[in-house]
Amino acid sequence: MSERAVTDAASKVRRPRMLSPLREHLRDTFWFAPTAAMVLVFLVWLLAAGLDDLIVEGLRDGGDVDTVKDLMGFADDARTVVSTVSSAMMTFIGVVFSISLVAVQMAGGQFSPRVVRLFVRSRITKATFAVFLATFLLSLLVLTSYDGEKDPELITSVPFVQAFLTLGMVGLSVLLFVLYVNSTLRMMRVSQVIDRITGEAFRVVERMPYADGSGRQGSGDERAVVAYDGPAGVLRDVNIARLVRVARGHGVVLWLIPRIGDFVVPGTPVFAVHGGAAPSRRALRSCMSVAAERTFHQDLGFGLRVLADIALRALSAAVNDPTTAVQAIDRIVQFLAAIGRRPLDVLRYPDRDGVVRLVQPVPGWEELVDLGFTEIRGCAVHSPQVTRRVFAGLDDLLALVPAERREPLLRHRELLAQAVERSVPDAADRAFALRPDRQGIG
Repeated sequence: MSERAVTDAASKVRRPRMLSPLREHLRDTFWFAPTAAMVLVFLVWLLAAGLDDLIVEGLRDGGDVDTVKDLMGFADDARTVVSTVSSAMMTFIGVVFSISLVAVQMAGGQFSPRVVRLFVRSRITKATFAVFLATFLLSLLVLTSYDGEKDPELITSVPFVQAFLTLGMVGLSVLLFVLYVNSTLRMMRVSQVIDRITGEAFRVVERMPYADGSGRQGSGDERAVVAYDGPAGVLRDVNIARLVRVARGHGVVLWLIPRIGDFVVPGTPVFAVHGGAAPSRRALRSCMSVAAERTFHQDLGFGLRVLADIALRALSAAVNDPTTAVQAIDRIVQFLAAIGRRPLDVLRYPDRDGVVRLVQPVPGWEELVDLGFTEIRGCAVHSPQVTRRVFAGLDDLLALVPAERREPLLRHRELLAQAVERSVPDAADRAFALRPDRQGIG
């Protein structure tokens, strides 16, 4: 193979990002952004207070007492605003928190409990809470900066810059509140929720190395199996970059045995070590994140799982909303079409020399197709709008994927046709339900 061909092949492999697990874990928390904002505003307040002291000291040393008196008058006028902000901001925060709880409850009941995670990860929601709490803290700090001295020649602190800073934070809070309400209303619409879920699923695909991952060639003999020894839970993700470094340092290839999203208990085999001595259990354990629920971060099938859940809930007798099911099927077809030609089953992650050091299992094509259509197909028989959309989606995928990946699509198409034949007695209704339509029924 020519040097250029080797370079082109290597360029197709996307190197893992070292901080991506930490960043994703922080995005799944609600404490980090407000805490960071309050620490930052405290540091900014220290800077502003020091600047105010320098201004007053410079003016007083220069004999410009009139200007100091003017600054004292402005600061006294601003004190009323700062006091009002301090007392009203906590009420404002309570209103925002109440809106969030109502929106989360409605979304979880209408779509799926797993969409609550979208609200937790919402940047605008975190930014709103962070700025509100920071504004409240800043107003308290500014009030402590007021000097009881009334003589402009003796006063040491006039919170002039601090008052302007507080007014600026109030303006930012009002702007973020408007954006927050708009974002929350959008997130309560099914089309926006489905779009966000699809976007999260596609980000998983974008992080996948685009390289042929079939077989175990070049990994060497299996020398050891490392078992999990932590608390039981769902394997949410692994630190790919750190695992590659560990494997490179020991001259081995690590095979991750469970898939991301699998439930692991103490004693579950998690790593197979090929080609050399196993790294320490502690080094490998620190590269794994086990939690109570699955996440989108590295879980290729989780997006399809959530979309299928939304469709199933929409098709239930209690909800009976086939149009929402069709919207979910639209995105399922979109996702399957995007990965229809990608290598699946396993992903290979190389080190900086191009040597594969980590092999990670992912769902195969047939498993993803089954995940996307099996349960929906079973519940869609009595909804012609959904059966027509499923037929159209399967036909579109049959035209887009390679010939070797058509079998599961043909199987689902045939099974759905048989179910409609059995369940719809009238010939005209049956023919109508079997006709492909990308909009279901217009």
